[in-house]
Parts: sequence; C-alpha cells; structure tokens
Amino acid sequence: MDRDILFAVRQELIEGIDEKTRDGASRFFKEEVRFYGVKGSLVRRIAAKYLQELKGEEKSEIFALCESLLRSDYGEEASIAFEWAHSLRRQYEPSDFYIFERWLKQYVNNWAKCDSLCNHALGSLIEMYPQFVEDLFLWARSDNRWVRRGSAVTLILPARRGDFLPEVFMIADILLEDKDDLVQKGYGWLLKEASRTHQDQVFEYVMRNKAIMPRTALRYAIEKMPEELRRKAMER
Repeated sequence: MDRDILFAVRQELIEGIDEKTRDGASRFFKEEVRFYGVKGSLVRRIAAKYLQELKGEEKSEIFALCESLLRSDYGEEASIAFEWAHSLRRQYEPSDFYIFERWLKQYVNNWAKCDSLCNHALGSLIEMYPQFVEDLFLWARSDNRWVRRGSAVTLILPARRGDFLPEVFMIADILLEDKDDLVQKGYGWLLKEASRTHQDQVFEYVMRNKAIMPRTALRYAIEKMPEELRRKAMER
C-alpha cells in the first residue's frame, strides 16, 4: 500500500506540471533546486487527498513515507512530507524531535524546505515539549546555514503569540552577526513576529544592537513597527 501511495502521489505531481510554474520556480533560490513545477494549491490538494487514504496508519509508517518523499529532493514532495508530518501533531512524542532534527540536517537544502518543516512540525513540537528549545541554541551555532536559519524559524509561530521571548533574544544574540543573508532574514523575521506582542522589548533590543546588526536583519525586525520607530532604528 505504501509504495502504491508514493507512486500515485508522484503520478499526480507529474500530471500537474505547469510549465510557467516550472520555469519560474528557480527564480526564488540562489542554489540549485529541484521542482516538478506544480502550483502550490494543487500540491496541497494532493497532500490532503492521500492523507485521507493514510487514515488509521501508524505514525511510524507515515513518517517512513515522508522520508521516502524527502529522499527524492523534489520541493513538492518535501512540501507533502512536511504537511503529513504536521498533520500528526496531536500524536507527537519527545522522540519525534530527533526525527525532525535529522530531516532538517539531512534533507533541507533551501529556505522553502527549511521554513516548511520548522514553521509547522518543529514549531508545534517545541510548543508541546518546550524542553527542546535549548537544542535551538546549539542549532544557531551550526556550520549548516539551514540549521542556523531553522533555529530562528522554528519559534516564528510561538513568538507571534507572544511566547518564548527570552529564547527569541538568546537565538538573536547567537545569530546577531551571522554573515549569511538567509540566516539574517530568519532571525529578523523572528524578531518581527515577537514585536507583534512585545514591541517595546524588541525595539529596545534593536536599538541596543543596531550598530552591529546587519541591515537586512534590522529591516525585517522593525517591519511591523510604527514609522517613527522604524526611522529611529534606521538612523546611522
């Protein structure tokens, strides 16, 4: 059955190829990427359709299917894998953290895969088992740019709700002078989401660090703030 589902998913993706989508896919990435060229809305429909067929399957079986999809390196298959993994969030156990961490280190090779995995499956798991937030501090020191970006992006949704503020600042501290622009955008985005509920604290953090914070990260961090504060933060 498992092999049949993978075959069916791939057949639908191949049938759903849109030339315009395929030709434009690589525009958003600096690195080499692998895409069929299927519109996001159709990828989500395919993910939902075959998730229905997997109802009643063991979580371990579904995770194994996810890993098979990830091994192909296609962006659309990764999206489906991460969607299926996130759909099982009510069944997450602490040991699942290490599965997701391995996927991040082994299969994530662009910002889209990083954000898809970290925003949803990993973010949900950290909310359920906040003891793993300390692992994000180790990720922030990784040699792997996607693991470093993941350390910030994993807390995006909790930070938007006002959670984990001390940890947000600790991750930003570690990544503060990172030279990689996609890591800078990741922690800037994290600060921006935290500013929705903690504007004063985030503004204070930016003002304290703006002399050394890369302009890319700074611009992201202040994006949701009033114009007056943004102007003050951007002053040399």
